[in-house]
Amino acid sequence: MWLQVSVTVYLSCLVLASYGQEAEWASLRRSGDPRRDGRCQYTFTVAAPADSASCPRDEMDSVLSRLVLLEDLVSRLVGGQRGGGTQGPKGDGSDHVYSQQVTSEKNQLQKDKERLSGQVQELLRRVDQLGAEAETLRQKPCQPDRAHADHRPSGNPAIKVPNNTYQEMKAEVTEVPASSLLPEGGHNMTGCGELVSVGEPVVHRKADSIMGKYGVWFQDPEPPQGPLYTNRTVWRIDTVGKDVRQLFAYEDTEQFSKGFPTKVLLLPEPVESTGATVFRGSLYYQRRRSRTLIRYDLASETLAARRDLPHAGFHGQHPYSWGGYTDIDLAADEQGLWAIYSTSKAKGAIVISQLDPESLAVRRSWETKVRKNTVANAFMACGRLYTVASYTVSDTTVNHVYNTATGVGHAIAVPFKNRYRYNSMVDYNHAQRKLFAWDNHHMITYDVKLGRTGRGSS
Repeated sequence: MWLQVSVTVYLSCLVLASYGQEAEWASLRRSGDPRRDGRCQYTFTVAAPADSASCPRDEMDSVLSRLVLLEDLVSRLVGGQRGGGTQGPKGDGSDHVYSQQVTSEKNQLQKDKERLSGQVQELLRRVDQLGAEAETLRQKPCQPDRAHADHRPSGNPAIKVPNNTYQEMKAEVTEVPASSLLPEGGHNMTGCGELVSVGEPVVHRKADSIMGKYGVWFQDPEPPQGPLYTNRTVWRIDTVGKDVRQLFAYEDTEQFSKGFPTKVLLLPEPVESTGATVFRGSLYYQRRRSRTLIRYDLASETLAARRDLPHAGFHGQHPYSWGGYTDIDLAADEQGLWAIYSTSKAKGAIVISQLDPESLAVRRSWETKVRKNTVANAFMACGRLYTVASYTVSDTTVNHVYNTATGVGHAIAVPFKNRYRYNSMVDYNHAQRKLFAWDNHHMITYDVKLGRTGRGSS
C-alpha cells in the first residue's frame, strides 16, 4: 500500500515571552482516513506569543532544528510501516546482511591463502629435491653407454673408443697463408688441364662514380717476400680518362670492399685501357697511345723496364669487340707473363707472345685463327688462351681455347655470366684459381675449375 505522508506546519511568527524558565509547548495531530483515500495528514502546531510582531533569528533556528528532528522521526516511522511494522528500521536488517557477506568473503580469502601457501611450500620442497639430485650427479663419475661403447667403424681398426671414460680431444690450429698451401710453381691439386667451368660472379665492390665505369683490379699471384705487399694486397686502376696514372693499393679484400686504400701510387707514364696486370711484385701495363710496355716495380715505386711490343696494333687498331683501346692485353698464369694482341701481318687475328718478366722481351709468339675484334675478352690459364664471346649478353660462354703447348685451338662452350652487362676486363689469378673481372662499375670474381693434365690437352 502506497502511503503518502504530508506534513503541514503552520508557523506563526514565534516570539517567546521570556528567555528564562517559561515552558514551551507543541502538538502533533493526525487527521484523515487511510482506509478511504490512503492518505494521512500530520499537523504540527507550536504556540506563538501574542506580544511579538517579529521573528528573532534564534527562535527560527530552534524551530528549524526541531523540524529536522521531526522529519527524521517521520522517515523512520514510514520505513517501519513499509517493512511491515514488525522488524524495526530497514537499516538494521541491511547491516546484518552486509555483515554476513563480509564475514563469508573473509573466510573464503583465508582458505585461498592457506591453499596457496601449501602450494608454495610444495614447490620449495621440489626445488630443494632437484638441487640435491643435481649435486649428486655432479659428484658421480660419468659412465659411457654400454650399448654404444664398442661401436666403431668396422673397416677402420685405427679408430678406438675407450670403454670406461670419455676423452676430450683438442687440436692446435696454426694460421698458414693460403699461398703456402700451394705446391711450388703455383700449381694446386685440381690440375692444369682445360677449363671445365666458371662459377657464379661474386661482387666485391661497386665503383662510386662514372670514373669507375671500367677499369682493372687484381692481386699478385706470386708476390716477392717483403714487408710492403703480399698476395692479399689488392690493386686497382680506374681507366676512364685521358691521363690515367693513379694506382690504388688496399691491404686486403675487406679494406678494398670498404674503399679504404692504404696507399695511392702515381705511375710514371699514363695507362692505356684495361690490359694491365700485376705479377711477381711489378705492375705491367701499356703506355697510352703507343705499343710501349711498362714494368713498374711496386716496392721501389720506380720504372723498372720499358720496351715496344713489335708490330703490335695500338689505340683502337685491333681492340676487343667492346672497344676501349684494348689493343694490348697483358696476362699472367702458371707459365709466366703473356701479351695478347694483334698485328697488321696477322690481319686482326689474335697473337699470343710469352714475355720475359724482367726485360719484357718476346720469348715466343703464336698466331691463332680467332679475330680479336670478334671476342669480348681473353685470358691465359695454364698456357692456354681462352676467349669470352660477349661482354653484354648476360648468359654468354667462354667460346674458344688455344693451347700454346700444341699450337692447336678449338671451339668450346663453357657458360659465363655478365651479370651487369658490360664486362670490360677479365684476368686470371692462378694462385687463387679465380677470374678477376670489371663488369659495369662492379669488381667481381669467378671461381674456375680446370681439368687434370692430359684431359683435353689439345
